[in-house]
Amino acid sequence: MAETEVRPAGEAPDTAPLLELQDIECHYDDRPTVRGLSLRVRAGTLACLLGPSGCGKTTVLRAIAGFHPLAGGEIRIKGRSVSRPGHTLAPEHRRLGMVFQDYALFPHMTVAENVGFGLRGLDRGARRAAVEEMLERVGLEGMGGRYPHELSGGQQQRVALARALAPKPDLILMDEPFSNLDIDLRERLGDEVRQILKSAGMTCVLVTHDQHDAFALADEVGVMYEGRILQWDSPYRLYHEPESRFVADFIGQGVFLKGTLLAPDRVETEIGTVHGSRAYPWPAGTPVDVLVRPDDVLPDPDSPLRGEVVQKAFKGAEILYTLRLPSGSRLLSLFPSHADHGVGEQVGIRLEADHLVAFRR
Repeated sequence: MAETEVRPAGEAPDTAPLLELQDIECHYDDRPTVRGLSLRVRAGTLACLLGPSGCGKTTVLRAIAGFHPLAGGEIRIKGRSVSRPGHTLAPEHRRLGMVFQDYALFPHMTVAENVGFGLRGLDRGARRAAVEEMLERVGLEGMGGRYPHELSGGQQQRVALARALAPKPDLILMDEPFSNLDIDLRERLGDEVRQILKSAGMTCVLVTHDQHDAFALADEVGVMYEGRILQWDSPYRLYHEPESRFVADFIGQGVFLKGTLLAPDRVETEIGTVHGSRAYPWPAGTPVDVLVRPDDVLPDPDSPLRGEVVQKAFKGAEILYTLRLPSGSRLLSLFPSHADHGVGEQVGIRLEADHLVAFRR
């Protein structure tokens, strides 16, 4: 597959990447778990590998960190070869910062001692100043004397991030960093961590199975499946312009409706014609499946198209309805929660899809 390149908006394409993976292959018990994976990450980019359990994303992260040898290909950091078959530079020589899933804080050390753990080459005054700077950067000033067990999960996460940032590494690696936190805290902390990393000018590679974590933190996301990257793109394009059926299924919510291609950019479905900017090369009359997202189906009391409410999920400002069409097909639709429709009620809807996503049936 073509090499995946990730760089901040506006950066020249010929700028040397900070991290480069070239056709890497990784094995577990002689079984390939990563196959021919290539990507390039530019300095200052927050990148994410996203995929289900067992797709190989954590193996890639471990290979970048130097914890897993390569069976093929090469990894370069700032142009320096750090991994290739028969050669693995030790993790401590790669100028990396790691944030683990369980934070891996030392329970017998204070917050300040944890943050300063990687700064033992500095004199006491310089180390204290660096620790104070890091604690202020992550919003924990004044907490240096506390111990990890005295902190909330979100505070422990920020201590782990401060410890990773303190030695000023070239690259930060994060392994499922929000998985131990509740949903509300995950959303808030994802935005906070993004701002911390951006303000520090850091380059980061995150791995996660949760798309909400990926979208909250990353500039670019690579969706992995069976050891390969299927699509590397912005969160917006992954949601609205998935390039494979797996990505369409994995990202967001939605259903597939049967349709017929009328023109390269137009498909007829039972709820109307879907137009889009994407053109498909198949001949007119080709049977297709069209991806319909909940935000493509709008409430319309005056519409002749009706759906029966078969399930509902209250989400505060909105209600997610599962609707059954006269044909028996089902749709998802987000309605404003001002009106509360009951199960069994018929509601009027209309299709308003700006993006045509279709796959040959």
